[in-house]
Amino acid sequence: MKVARFHAPGDIRLEDAPEPTAQPGEVKIRVRACSTCGTDVKISKSGHFRIVPPRVMGHEIAGEVVEVGEGVTGWAPGDRVQVIAAIPCGKCPDCVAGHMTVCPNQVSMGYDFDGGFAEFMIVPAVVLAVDGLNRIPEGVSYAEASVAEPFACALNAQELVRVGDGDVVVVVGSGPIGCLHVRLARARGAARVFLVELSRTRLDLAAAIVTPDAAICSSETDPVEAVLALTDGRGADVIITAAASGAAQEDALRMVAPGGRISFFGGLPKDKPVISLDSNVVHYKELMIMGANGSSPDHNKRALALIADGSVPVDDLITHRLPLDQVLEGIGVVSRGEGIKVTIEP
Repeated sequence: MKVARFHAPGDIRLEDAPEPTAQPGEVKIRVRACSTCGTDVKISKSGHFRIVPPRVMGHEIAGEVVEVGEGVTGWAPGDRVQVIAAIPCGKCPDCVAGHMTVCPNQVSMGYDFDGGFAEFMIVPAVVLAVDGLNRIPEGVSYAEASVAEPFACALNAQELVRVGDGDVVVVVGSGPIGCLHVRLARARGAARVFLVELSRTRLDLAAAIVTPDAAICSSETDPVEAVLALTDGRGADVIITAAASGAAQEDALRMVAPGGRISFFGGLPKDKPVISLDSNVVHYKELMIMGANGSSPDHNKRALALIADGSVPVDDLITHRLPLDQVLEGIGVVSRGEGIKVTIEP
């Protein structure tokens, strides 16, 4: 079978590999869709400390069960499934307390286990142990199901900052996650949603699809002034920084309303993780600043349900569908910001 393996930064190879066999506790799937994301771009350029090459990349996975290992129940060949990316241990104090997203023993598909840029792959026993293999609802395509994983991350963030009825929400960053945040905020009852993006080209591409109430190009307009003008000087109830930008995080404190909530969704570069924050603003405006780190198995299930019932459409966010032998081109499209969601269909 064909796989796309990471060997070193700048060295991803399309190679032949033996077709795997499901061992006890495992499930083998035929990969039908594996979407790409900014993390794949980072890995391709810089690697990752947890990836020991060669490693098959890809962690936004949907496919069809073709083999069930000994001891596995509830699954059969032909079942359509989505696979979680981040795998908590399910046993540590954080997991037991319901905080699976911060599990210190977390492992991941495409990092610690071979991922979905392959014709076939193994769903490891640790995924099944935490109920992380999810049945794709009827009417949801494999490509849509592959978007459930990043969508689950957005769902986690918005639940943490309690996006709800009547909120004015600002989403900073118009990539696929930013687009998902816009649609999810609306589904959760937000009154208005503004989208902020540095690149005019990326902003126009995203705004044409998700139609925010205002699209603000921060390379042309001061985004803080724009948000304040749109809210009669009060600011927005919720700011979600869906971009790896310290400046965006600093701006969030200047554009948020009293009593507002801020989600630091996008992590910052490892070599520049410190921002300037006026703690008196947090103090006197009674602000909440919340991190958001991935998703739990349950977030993935609920993301699939929201896609299935039409609350959050994702099909039109998939701007590119490419075969496995074009995976490098797909990662390039993401890197250059030429599309929203790029899905590989082996």
